Formats: sequence, structure tokens, C-alpha cells
Amino acid sequence: MQTRWRKVLTLTIITFLVSLAFNLGSNSVLSFVPLTLGLVLLLFIILIGVIFDIIGVSATAGEEAPFHAMASNKIPGAKQAIWLVRHADSVSTFCNDLIGDVAGTLSGAIGVAIIFNLGALSAGLGETLANTFIVALIAALTVGGKSIGKNFAISNSTTILILVGRLLHSLERFGISMGSNAGKKKKR
Repeated sequence: MQTRWRKVLTLTIITFLVSLAFNLGSNSVLSFVPLTLGLVLLLFIILIGVIFDIIGVSATAGEEAPFHAMASNKIPGAKQAIWLVRHADSVSTFCNDLIGDVAGTLSGAIGVAIIFNLGALSAGLGETLANTFIVALIAALTVGGKSIGKNFAISNSTTILILVGRLLHSLERFGISMGSNAGKKKKR
């Protein structure tokens, strides 16, 4: 039980720090970029949330068997994909909750910044209407993207997980480990 609370506390602190860093970074960028680039940044953040949601659902829906066959054929990323499936609860928490929720919160904050930038442009529309439109757009894109992504993730979990496994394998070759130690040889 104590381990579970430690994980929850660690996840809470990591979420706070990641959110803080991304929010400071995006707000700093938004203060210097024109409105169109702010909208592109908003769409990018929403896309990040959707992509990580797809990865989290794929890990949950995935099965190990195809990756064991790939690992026996020494296909890069197969061992990492096995790790993703075996740790689906942690992968889902990281992807769907940590990254997904931070992306959702951040997209809302970016939406507010865009509304402030629209201040002069929205004088005729009214601030309330502009605010409502931006919030509705963010919600629609996020929910719609994740809805399409979930179906895609469930139907294509093996393909998605091997792609993520290959990415993790590549990162491990550069000495960057994301939790999967699948690519490391055990010392005896």
C-alpha cells in the first residue's frame, strides 16, 4: 500500500513539474508569436494529447503474443513493445493521465492566451462569444480527436506498439531509457 501512495505522490509531483514547464514555455512563446502561430501551437498541443491517448489505449488493448514472435526474429522494438503491454497500467497512466491531462490543461491555458490576443479583434464579436467559441473548439478537437484515436488504437494496437517500441529502442541506443530496460543485456 505504501508503494502505491509513493507512486501517486511521484506522479502528482511529476505532473505538476511537467505542467509548470510546458505552461511557462508555451506562455513565453505565445507572448512573442502572432495569433496564427498561437493557433498552430494550440493544435499541436491538442495533437500531442491525442497521440499519447492513442499510445495509452494501444498498450491497454495490446497483446504480448505477436511481439514475442517479433522478438524471436530480433525485430527492433519488439522487446520494448512487450514491456509496454506488460506495464499497460503504468503506460496508460503516463500517456492518458499525465500527458493527456497536462495537454488538456495546457490547451485551455493557450486558449485563454489566444482570447487575450483576440481582444482587439473580438471587439465586434464580444469577449464572451470569442471565449465561448475558443473553449468549444478546444473541447471539440480534443474529444473528437481522442474518440477517433481510441478506435484506431484498439484496431491497430500491434502496429502502434511496435512503432512506439522502435522509438523507445532508438532512444535506448542513445542512452535514454523511458522505463523499458528491455534493450539492456542482463549481467551475470
